[in-house]
Amino acid sequence: MRISRHYTKKNQSPYQEIEFRSASSEIRNPDGSVVFSAEDIEVPDNWSQVALDVLAQKYLRKAGVPAATRPIPEQDLPEWLTARKPDPEKLAHVPRESRTSGETKATQVFDRMAGAWTYWGWKAGYFDQEEDAQTFRDELRYMLAKQIAAPNSPQWFNTGLHWAYGIDGPPQGHFYVDHSTGKVNQSNSAYERPQPHACFIQSVDDDLVNNGGIMDLWVR
Repeated sequence: MRISRHYTKKNQSPYQEIEFRSASSEIRNPDGSVVFSAEDIEVPDNWSQVALDVLAQKYLRKAGVPAATRPIPEQDLPEWLTARKPDPEKLAHVPRESRTSGETKATQVFDRMAGAWTYWGWKAGYFDQEEDAQTFRDELRYMLAKQIAAPNSPQWFNTGLHWAYGIDGPPQGHFYVDHSTGKVNQSNSAYERPQPHACFIQSVDDDLVNNGGIMDLWVR
């Protein structure tokens, strides 16, 4: 694919012209008791409090983000697109209680999602040139920050955690299509190939409530 720039400039951060602010998020029960609170969450300045609360409470990874990572080199893969994993040598010099933490910035989420999508696209041969891959990643990061586009919730939760931080977990019974063989395989990792789907389409003439529709699955 050839990808053109609409919102970003080559060799400039997609966040260069976006203002950010640090803010607090607090969610309370009707009786006033605090359900969730977080401070110093960095988000685009024009985001509403509701958007901030959803990001802070639901989408930021709360634990397991390493304080230091190192790239995992791969043949024919640009250095800027390499996946990363915890760096044990650097982490050895970090106090044990500070070696992992959670995400605190919206840009961390934008970067891991757009980075993972671009990485998968590169591995599948989608881009004509490296510049197209860079443009794809930059445009996505800008659009996420400006709320021009957004994926469904499981993408925010899971996508890019393995690529950006080396976070992994036991398989959860989902499958994926190997783009190089066209075969369906069972995943052996919860995060390397996550299943970030919120809906399941049965056919092109899918129906929600009528006979043969998705809700029929409840009573079959």
